Amino acid sequence: MKGKTVALTFTERIRNILAANWQAQLNTIKVDAKGSKDDIYSSKIHYMFKKGRPYIWIQEGDLHNMNIIIDERASLSVSSILPGPLQGLLQSIRKLPARVALAGDIRPLKDDKAQIVTENLAESVMSEHETVSQASYSVSAILSSASTSCRSRSCTYIDGSGGTHDVEPEDVEAPKAEMLLPFSEKIIDGINQSPARRRALMFFCFEYYNATARDALMLSIDRNGFDVLAKVPETITSSGLSQQYGWKEFRFTFKEEARDIEAFCRMLVELEEDALQSVKSYSGLG
Repeated sequence: MKGKTVALTFTERIRNILAANWQAQLNTIKVDAKGSKDDIYSSKIHYMFKKGRPYIWIQEGDLHNMNIIIDERASLSVSSILPGPLQGLLQSIRKLPARVALAGDIRPLKDDKAQIVTENLAESVMSEHETVSQASYSVSAILSSASTSCRSRSCTYIDGSGGTHDVEPEDVEAPKAEMLLPFSEKIIDGINQSPARRRALMFFCFEYYNATARDALMLSIDRNGFDVLAKVPETITSSGLSQQYGWKEFRFTFKEEARDIEAFCRMLVELEEDALQSVKSYSGLG
C-alpha cells in the first residue's frame, strides 16, 4: 500500500459515483396549460453516461414528459450506493451518503440516436455478464456473498456532511472502459455480509492506522483503493480503557490502479498479506 492518506479529488469522486450507480432522482418543474409553476416534481429514473453526457430513461406516462415540453430545466441527483447494512448504519449515525447534483436542460433524442444509446447499454450489460461468468473463484466468492437486491450542465459534489463543492462539467468524463465500478454494489455488500472479511477490515485499521476497531464496513471502492467505516474509540480513560466508540472513515490506497474486479480483489488480498507479514516481523515469527 502506498501513502495511506492519499485522498481522491472531488472530480474523481464524482466519476466514481456516476459510474457505480444506474439510478437517479430526476427533478423537473411542474407545468400546466398556463406555463411553469413553482413546485418541483421528482421521481426515480435510470441513466447511463456516454462520453461525459448523461442519457436518461423516463417511463411513458411519467409527469416529467409533460413538464419538459413547457420547461426543459431539470436537475439530477445521484447518490453513492449503500447496499446491505450500510444504509441502516449511516441513518443511525445521521450521516448522509455522498451524492452528485447535475443541472441543465433535458432534450428528447431522435429515434436513430436513441437506438444507438440503447445498443450501447445492451453491450455494457452483456460485457458485465461476461465479466462475472469468467471471474476467478476469489471474485465469485465476494459477488455471491452480496444480497440478491444489489445493482450543458453544472455539476456539484455533496459530501456526507452536506457541504457542496462545484466542479467544472468538462472535467467529469465517463471512464473509457470501466470494469470495476459497475460491480461496486456487489463487491461492497459481498465484503460487508462476510464476518471474516469485516474482521480483515478491522485488522487493516489497526495495522495501518493503529486504530482498534470493534466493527468495520466497506464504505466505497474505486480504482485507487477503498474507504472503510470503522467503529473506533473516541475517548480513553486514564486506565487505558475506552469509554465511548464512534464511527470514523479510513482511506486505504493501492500501490497501483485496479482496472477491473480481478485486479481489485487481487490487490485486496495482497494488502492482507502485507499486513500479516508486518505483524509477523513485529512478533519475530518466521
